[in-house]
Amino acid sequence: MMEGKRNLHKGIGFLSAFVLWTVLIQLIDVQAAGPKGTRIGFAAFNVWFHQLTGVHMTVYAITDWLGLVPIFICLCFGGLGFLQLIRRRSLKRVDKDILLLGAYYLLVISAYLLFEMIPINYRPILIEGRLEASYPSSTTLLVLSVMPTLVFQTERRCADPRIRKTAARFAIGFSAFMVIGRLISGVHWATDILASVLLSAGLFLLYRSAVLYADERKEDSSPGRENGVQ
Repeated sequence: MMEGKRNLHKGIGFLSAFVLWTVLIQLIDVQAAGPKGTRIGFAAFNVWFHQLTGVHMTVYAITDWLGLVPIFICLCFGGLGFLQLIRRRSLKRVDKDILLLGAYYLLVISAYLLFEMIPINYRPILIEGRLEASYPSSTTLLVLSVMPTLVFQTERRCADPRIRKTAARFAIGFSAFMVIGRLISGVHWATDILASVLLSAGLFLLYRSAVLYADERKEDSSPGRENGVQ
């Protein structure tokens, strides 16, 4: 229970930091420094970093296509849940961590759609001649929300330490490549990337906390506990 509570508090902390960051970005050093006169917060830093990295559309395209990897992972876990539903013939008998994972993925999608409808920042460049919302970076949010679940679920479901280590290394390496790639591609302001890091960390820690609480409830309701057996 203590670990679940710690994850809950950390998750709330990251989400609070994200909310604070979202407020600050609309108040501090706001200038019409974006394309078509769009206004951005922390303008001096964002413009400096954007000029430092430049625009690399090849990197942008590569990271865009690699965004299919976390989507594939989501589909794999969705398939696992569907197989359990078919075999066990009841949604209540599907593993709680898989049900919570589905709810978590829906929450991530909802966060993305919310900021698409309420743009905080627009990209520093036009995409096919159009302004596009950039805050938080959707690709970064997707990667950093999904890849930790791959590690978490592998640790829970696989006893082979080699597979668990491989999954962790892949998730860390892929996430680092994607975050750095989006950062240097020049299609997002640097502050948009940081916002995605804060939001994804907060959401994942809430998911992890919910799973740990569910584990604790299952353990407490086990026959041995009910009969006073430790």
